[in-house]
Amino acid sequence: MKRTEVPPSLIRIGIDLGGTKTEGIALGAAGEERARFRVPTPRGDYDATVRTIADLVARLESATGAAGSTVGIGIPGAISPATGLVKNANSTWLIGKPFDRDLAAALKRRVRIENDANCLAVSEAADGAGAGCGVVFAAILGTGCGAGIVVDGRPLGGRNAIGGEWGHNPLPWPTDAEWPGPPCYCGKSGCLETFVSGPAVAADHRRATGTDLTAESIAALAERGDAKARATLDRLVDRLGRGLASIINVLDPDVIVLGGGLSNLDVLYAALPPVIARWTFTDSLDTPVRRAAHGDSSGVRGAAWLWRPEEAAVIARNCTPD
Repeated sequence: MKRTEVPPSLIRIGIDLGGTKTEGIALGAAGEERARFRVPTPRGDYDATVRTIADLVARLESATGAAGSTVGIGIPGAISPATGLVKNANSTWLIGKPFDRDLAAALKRRVRIENDANCLAVSEAADGAGAGCGVVFAAILGTGCGAGIVVDGRPLGGRNAIGGEWGHNPLPWPTDAEWPGPPCYCGKSGCLETFVSGPAVAADHRRATGTDLTAESIAALAERGDAKARATLDRLVDRLGRGLASIINVLDPDVIVLGGGLSNLDVLYAALPPVIARWTFTDSLDTPVRRAAHGDSSGVRGAAWLWRPEEAAVIARNCTPD
């Protein structure tokens, strides 16, 4: 086999480590799904988490008949460049642990670990809503507000491994009514996450109406013509538009991709572009805003895509006979 060829039996494994579930996928050389499994996450148990991922990798390799595959892992946190240990993880039992090194030892191969929002961006840049784009900004609008940045197919983690953490920047151009903003769990007030996440939309509606509804219920009411629900969605669009305009003013990506629960609101894709254009420093704006093509699967697919096919081919040759 020539050094530049990619073996057709090659698989790349992606793992999405969540707070309640851990999902694994095996992708073939062309990005096709070969196998997928989901297991409960052993909450609070670090050693069991390492074992769970190792067992899941072995199960995926057995199901596909492949060995020596690459492994990429998405986590709700990051590896600190300063210490080499996990930081900023919602799965708090990972914090302060050498997770990448322990997994490499358990799997007897190198692994790549990225923030789960970066994995979303990698997936959508590879063969999703950002395919063919050089710079992709992918935002997760769910229980929180995070984002990932991909440049030429590679996640941009940044010097401090906080690239894309736009949810903990302040809401741009706040009105008097929005200042100083709701308190955020990070210890500051007025973070974008306190305005454009799912719980933030519900809280905004409750402050305005006294009614406690989920973001999904608010959207359903707005579709039926409820004026108060429509006003809540209008405020979301206005605030999200300002937040995305600030990203364009700094990064000027080729595409903005939206993931997470709020990305399912159809109103965003027609209403956001003119709002974003109002706040960007340009005479004409044509940055597309698109829904994540792979939906909930983007995270686990993006973890697998952390390894390029040619890199995976080299590892496969070193681990298995030609």
